[in-house]
Amino acid sequence: PAENTGDAADKQAHRAADNSNNDSRESHSADQRDADGAPESAESAADRARRAKEAVATAATGESTQDGNDRGQRGNRNQRGGSDRNQGGSDRNQGGSDNSHNNPNQDDDDRSGRRRRGRGRSRGRGRETPQQGGGTGPVEVYDEDDVRDDEELTPVGGILDVLDNYGFIRTTGYLPGKTDVYVSMNQVRKYGMRKGDAVTGAARLPRAGERGQRQKFNALARVDAVNGMTAEEAKARPSFGDLTPLYPQARLHLETDSRNLTNRVIDLVSPIGKGQRGLIVSPPKAGKTLVLQSIANAIAVNNPEVHLMVVLVDERPEEVTDMQRTVKGEVIASTFDRPAEDHTTIAELAIERAKRLVEMGQDVVVLLDSITRLGRAYNLAAPASGRILSGGVDSSALYPPKRFFGAARNIEHGGSLTILATALVETGSKMDEVIFEEFKGTGNMELKLSRQLADRRIFPAVDVNSSGTRREEILISPEELKVSWKLRRVLTGLEQQQAIELLLGRLKENKTNAEFLMTVAKTTPPGPEDKD
Repeated sequence: PAENTGDAADKQAHRAADNSNNDSRESHSADQRDADGAPESAESAADRARRAKEAVATAATGESTQDGNDRGQRGNRNQRGGSDRNQGGSDRNQGGSDNSHNNPNQDDDDRSGRRRRGRGRSRGRGRETPQQGGGTGPVEVYDEDDVRDDEELTPVGGILDVLDNYGFIRTTGYLPGKTDVYVSMNQVRKYGMRKGDAVTGAARLPRAGERGQRQKFNALARVDAVNGMTAEEAKARPSFGDLTPLYPQARLHLETDSRNLTNRVIDLVSPIGKGQRGLIVSPPKAGKTLVLQSIANAIAVNNPEVHLMVVLVDERPEEVTDMQRTVKGEVIASTFDRPAEDHTTIAELAIERAKRLVEMGQDVVVLLDSITRLGRAYNLAAPASGRILSGGVDSSALYPPKRFFGAARNIEHGGSLTILATALVETGSKMDEVIFEEFKGTGNMELKLSRQLADRRIFPAVDVNSSGTRREEILISPEELKVSWKLRRVLTGLEQQQAIELLLGRLKENKTNAEFLMTVAKTTPPGPEDKD
């Protein structure tokens, strides 16, 4: 009985202690509600003066903390309502900046846990601006172009790649890299930038307290030039889609050396003009890579004003190295050991870069190897639409390569985009056949290579009778056109091998194409057009 009596006494003591704690908490909550709900008019002038001095001192020293008992400012009302406010003299971030647990509008970075920089969100700068309730206090306000004196900037430059809601300046090429610079959509719209622009400016480096931690990409702080122009000039340029396309009118002469028979044959059977959309149809091992290299070097020599770009998609690494060392131009490559997304990325960014140059009135030549492999890459990377063509080709996968190839055009008031793309045939793949048939009628120039000629080691292995250019009368003079038609009639009456052997033999006897055409005009009987 004595033990039972002792237990009962202990229980009564615990109940009394709990009641006392509840009473104290209720009293504290009531006091707190009274303090929080007190109207501003009840504050004394001395309290307002004291808080103003503290705010000025806080802004001057860079401190953003105050005593936890001073909860009267209205900038902290977002932190109320069920949050743990660390009462009793604990330091608390003022101005509504430490709402990481309650504020749903705070945008946390998923990778680094830091607040995202840009887009007008606060960055902990501690600037003193008017608050919503009329008082003053350190409020974090961020502008992309607002640079502090103590911030360290580094010059950057590269090609702008605009994604869905943000962009990056690719500083190491056309593929994503570790040193890329983040660009917000506000900056893209402010400076009138477009995908493919060459942007130079300055980027923010991590501050001393942030170094050594896991960092996201550095943000763009200042834009100096867009394609060598100011922001105002960049906004005033026309859009590529609004430019008027015409047939090619200015010719790209490929003839350089008398011993380079490849370029001389192309000049005769399928002349190329600025703004040409040409297909080089080639089976495997027919010498298309050598033809591309020869065309690229000839353009670099005869037309130095042209911006030359060579895009290699799903190519062998050794051929990429050989092309970089051989061609005097910009080589953009993605080897076959990379994912299909990389193939599509470099192709899209390269064609956008070419469009931006054309908008400025420049002449651009893009050599693509190959459009068949690009179609394969889009077939793998693009989401399935449910409509499958023969050969396993998704119907939606053929639109992006068509958009790439269809960008070639001659602009009415200056500028041109020439695209020469290789297409693979006779590979034994039904998919390659379907892709080639889709692009067969889209070009206005075609150069066909023959596997039979290549097997006999006859180079260039050009099928003369199957190669040609639409509206070639615009590119060449009437006298040259008549002689060219005479040559065509002679070569058409011969077999494929006999025709190319005869043409190569006559070219070796003459140092230039003009000399060869004069010989043809003298030795060939007159045609129907000569009698008229």
